[in-house]
Amino acid sequence: MTHPVTDALKAELLAVALEAADRAGTLLREGRPAALGVAATKTSPIDVVTEMDIAAEKLITGFLAERRPHDGLLGEEGASTEGTSGIRWVVDPIDGTVNYLYGLPSWAVSIAAEADGEAVVGVVAAPARGETYRAVLGQGAWLGEQRLSARPAPPLSQALIGTGFGYVAARRAAQAEVLRTLLPEVRDIRRGGAAAIDLCDVACGRLDGYYERGLNPWDLAAGALIAREAGALTGGRPGEPASGELTIAASPGVFEPLQARLEDLGAWHD
Repeated sequence: MTHPVTDALKAELLAVALEAADRAGTLLREGRPAALGVAATKTSPIDVVTEMDIAAEKLITGFLAERRPHDGLLGEEGASTEGTSGIRWVVDPIDGTVNYLYGLPSWAVSIAAEADGEAVVGVVAAPARGETYRAVLGQGAWLGEQRLSARPAPPLSQALIGTGFGYVAARRAAQAEVLRTLLPEVRDIRRGGAAAIDLCDVACGRLDGYYERGLNPWDLAAGALIAREAGALTGGRPGEPASGELTIAASPGVFEPLQARLEDLGAWHD
């Protein structure tokens, strides 16, 4: 069923997302144990979950259930509920878990609200950066009081590109081959370790573009909306949306040649 998404509803969803992200970020920043260890693994022994991932998702899901009890939910650490309101929350309690585990600053809380399958609100809080990015569909992307704008497009040969790698050995090997060919063709390539932050870096002009294979909905839902609202283009293979097969975000003028080159290189398969 389609439900009307009014500006008042968007404002409410944004307020809820900001508060949930702030609460989780505070927990993660202030409650991180000195001897933080791995609680579980997922796709491989190096694809880890910590006790803080679980605690942060529990905090977020509890808060959302209290404030928006009729909404659906999809969370990275297993939370999944069907809703009746037409709104679904897509939550990554820690995007960049390995960075968080090692005490590196590039990790974030990512929360998006979807209305009938379309992201209408996105919040990415990066506590170690002291930054919270936000976007509302049709209302732009913001960092504090600064409206975000993707960087003016250089030629691909002068573009700074972000990427990431999967955790399964065969996929990492294929991604390394793509990287080996692409690296001499661009200004440089960065690997930050948190897709949500990479997408926000495209939004605020710290990267000209970003690509990655293997992302999940919770990795990209909020960040991709923020990138689009800042004027970037997002997608996957030619004619397809961003997905686990391939996600690309870049300034107009960088997006098209980057997408074409990644298609030539087979970046969408292992």
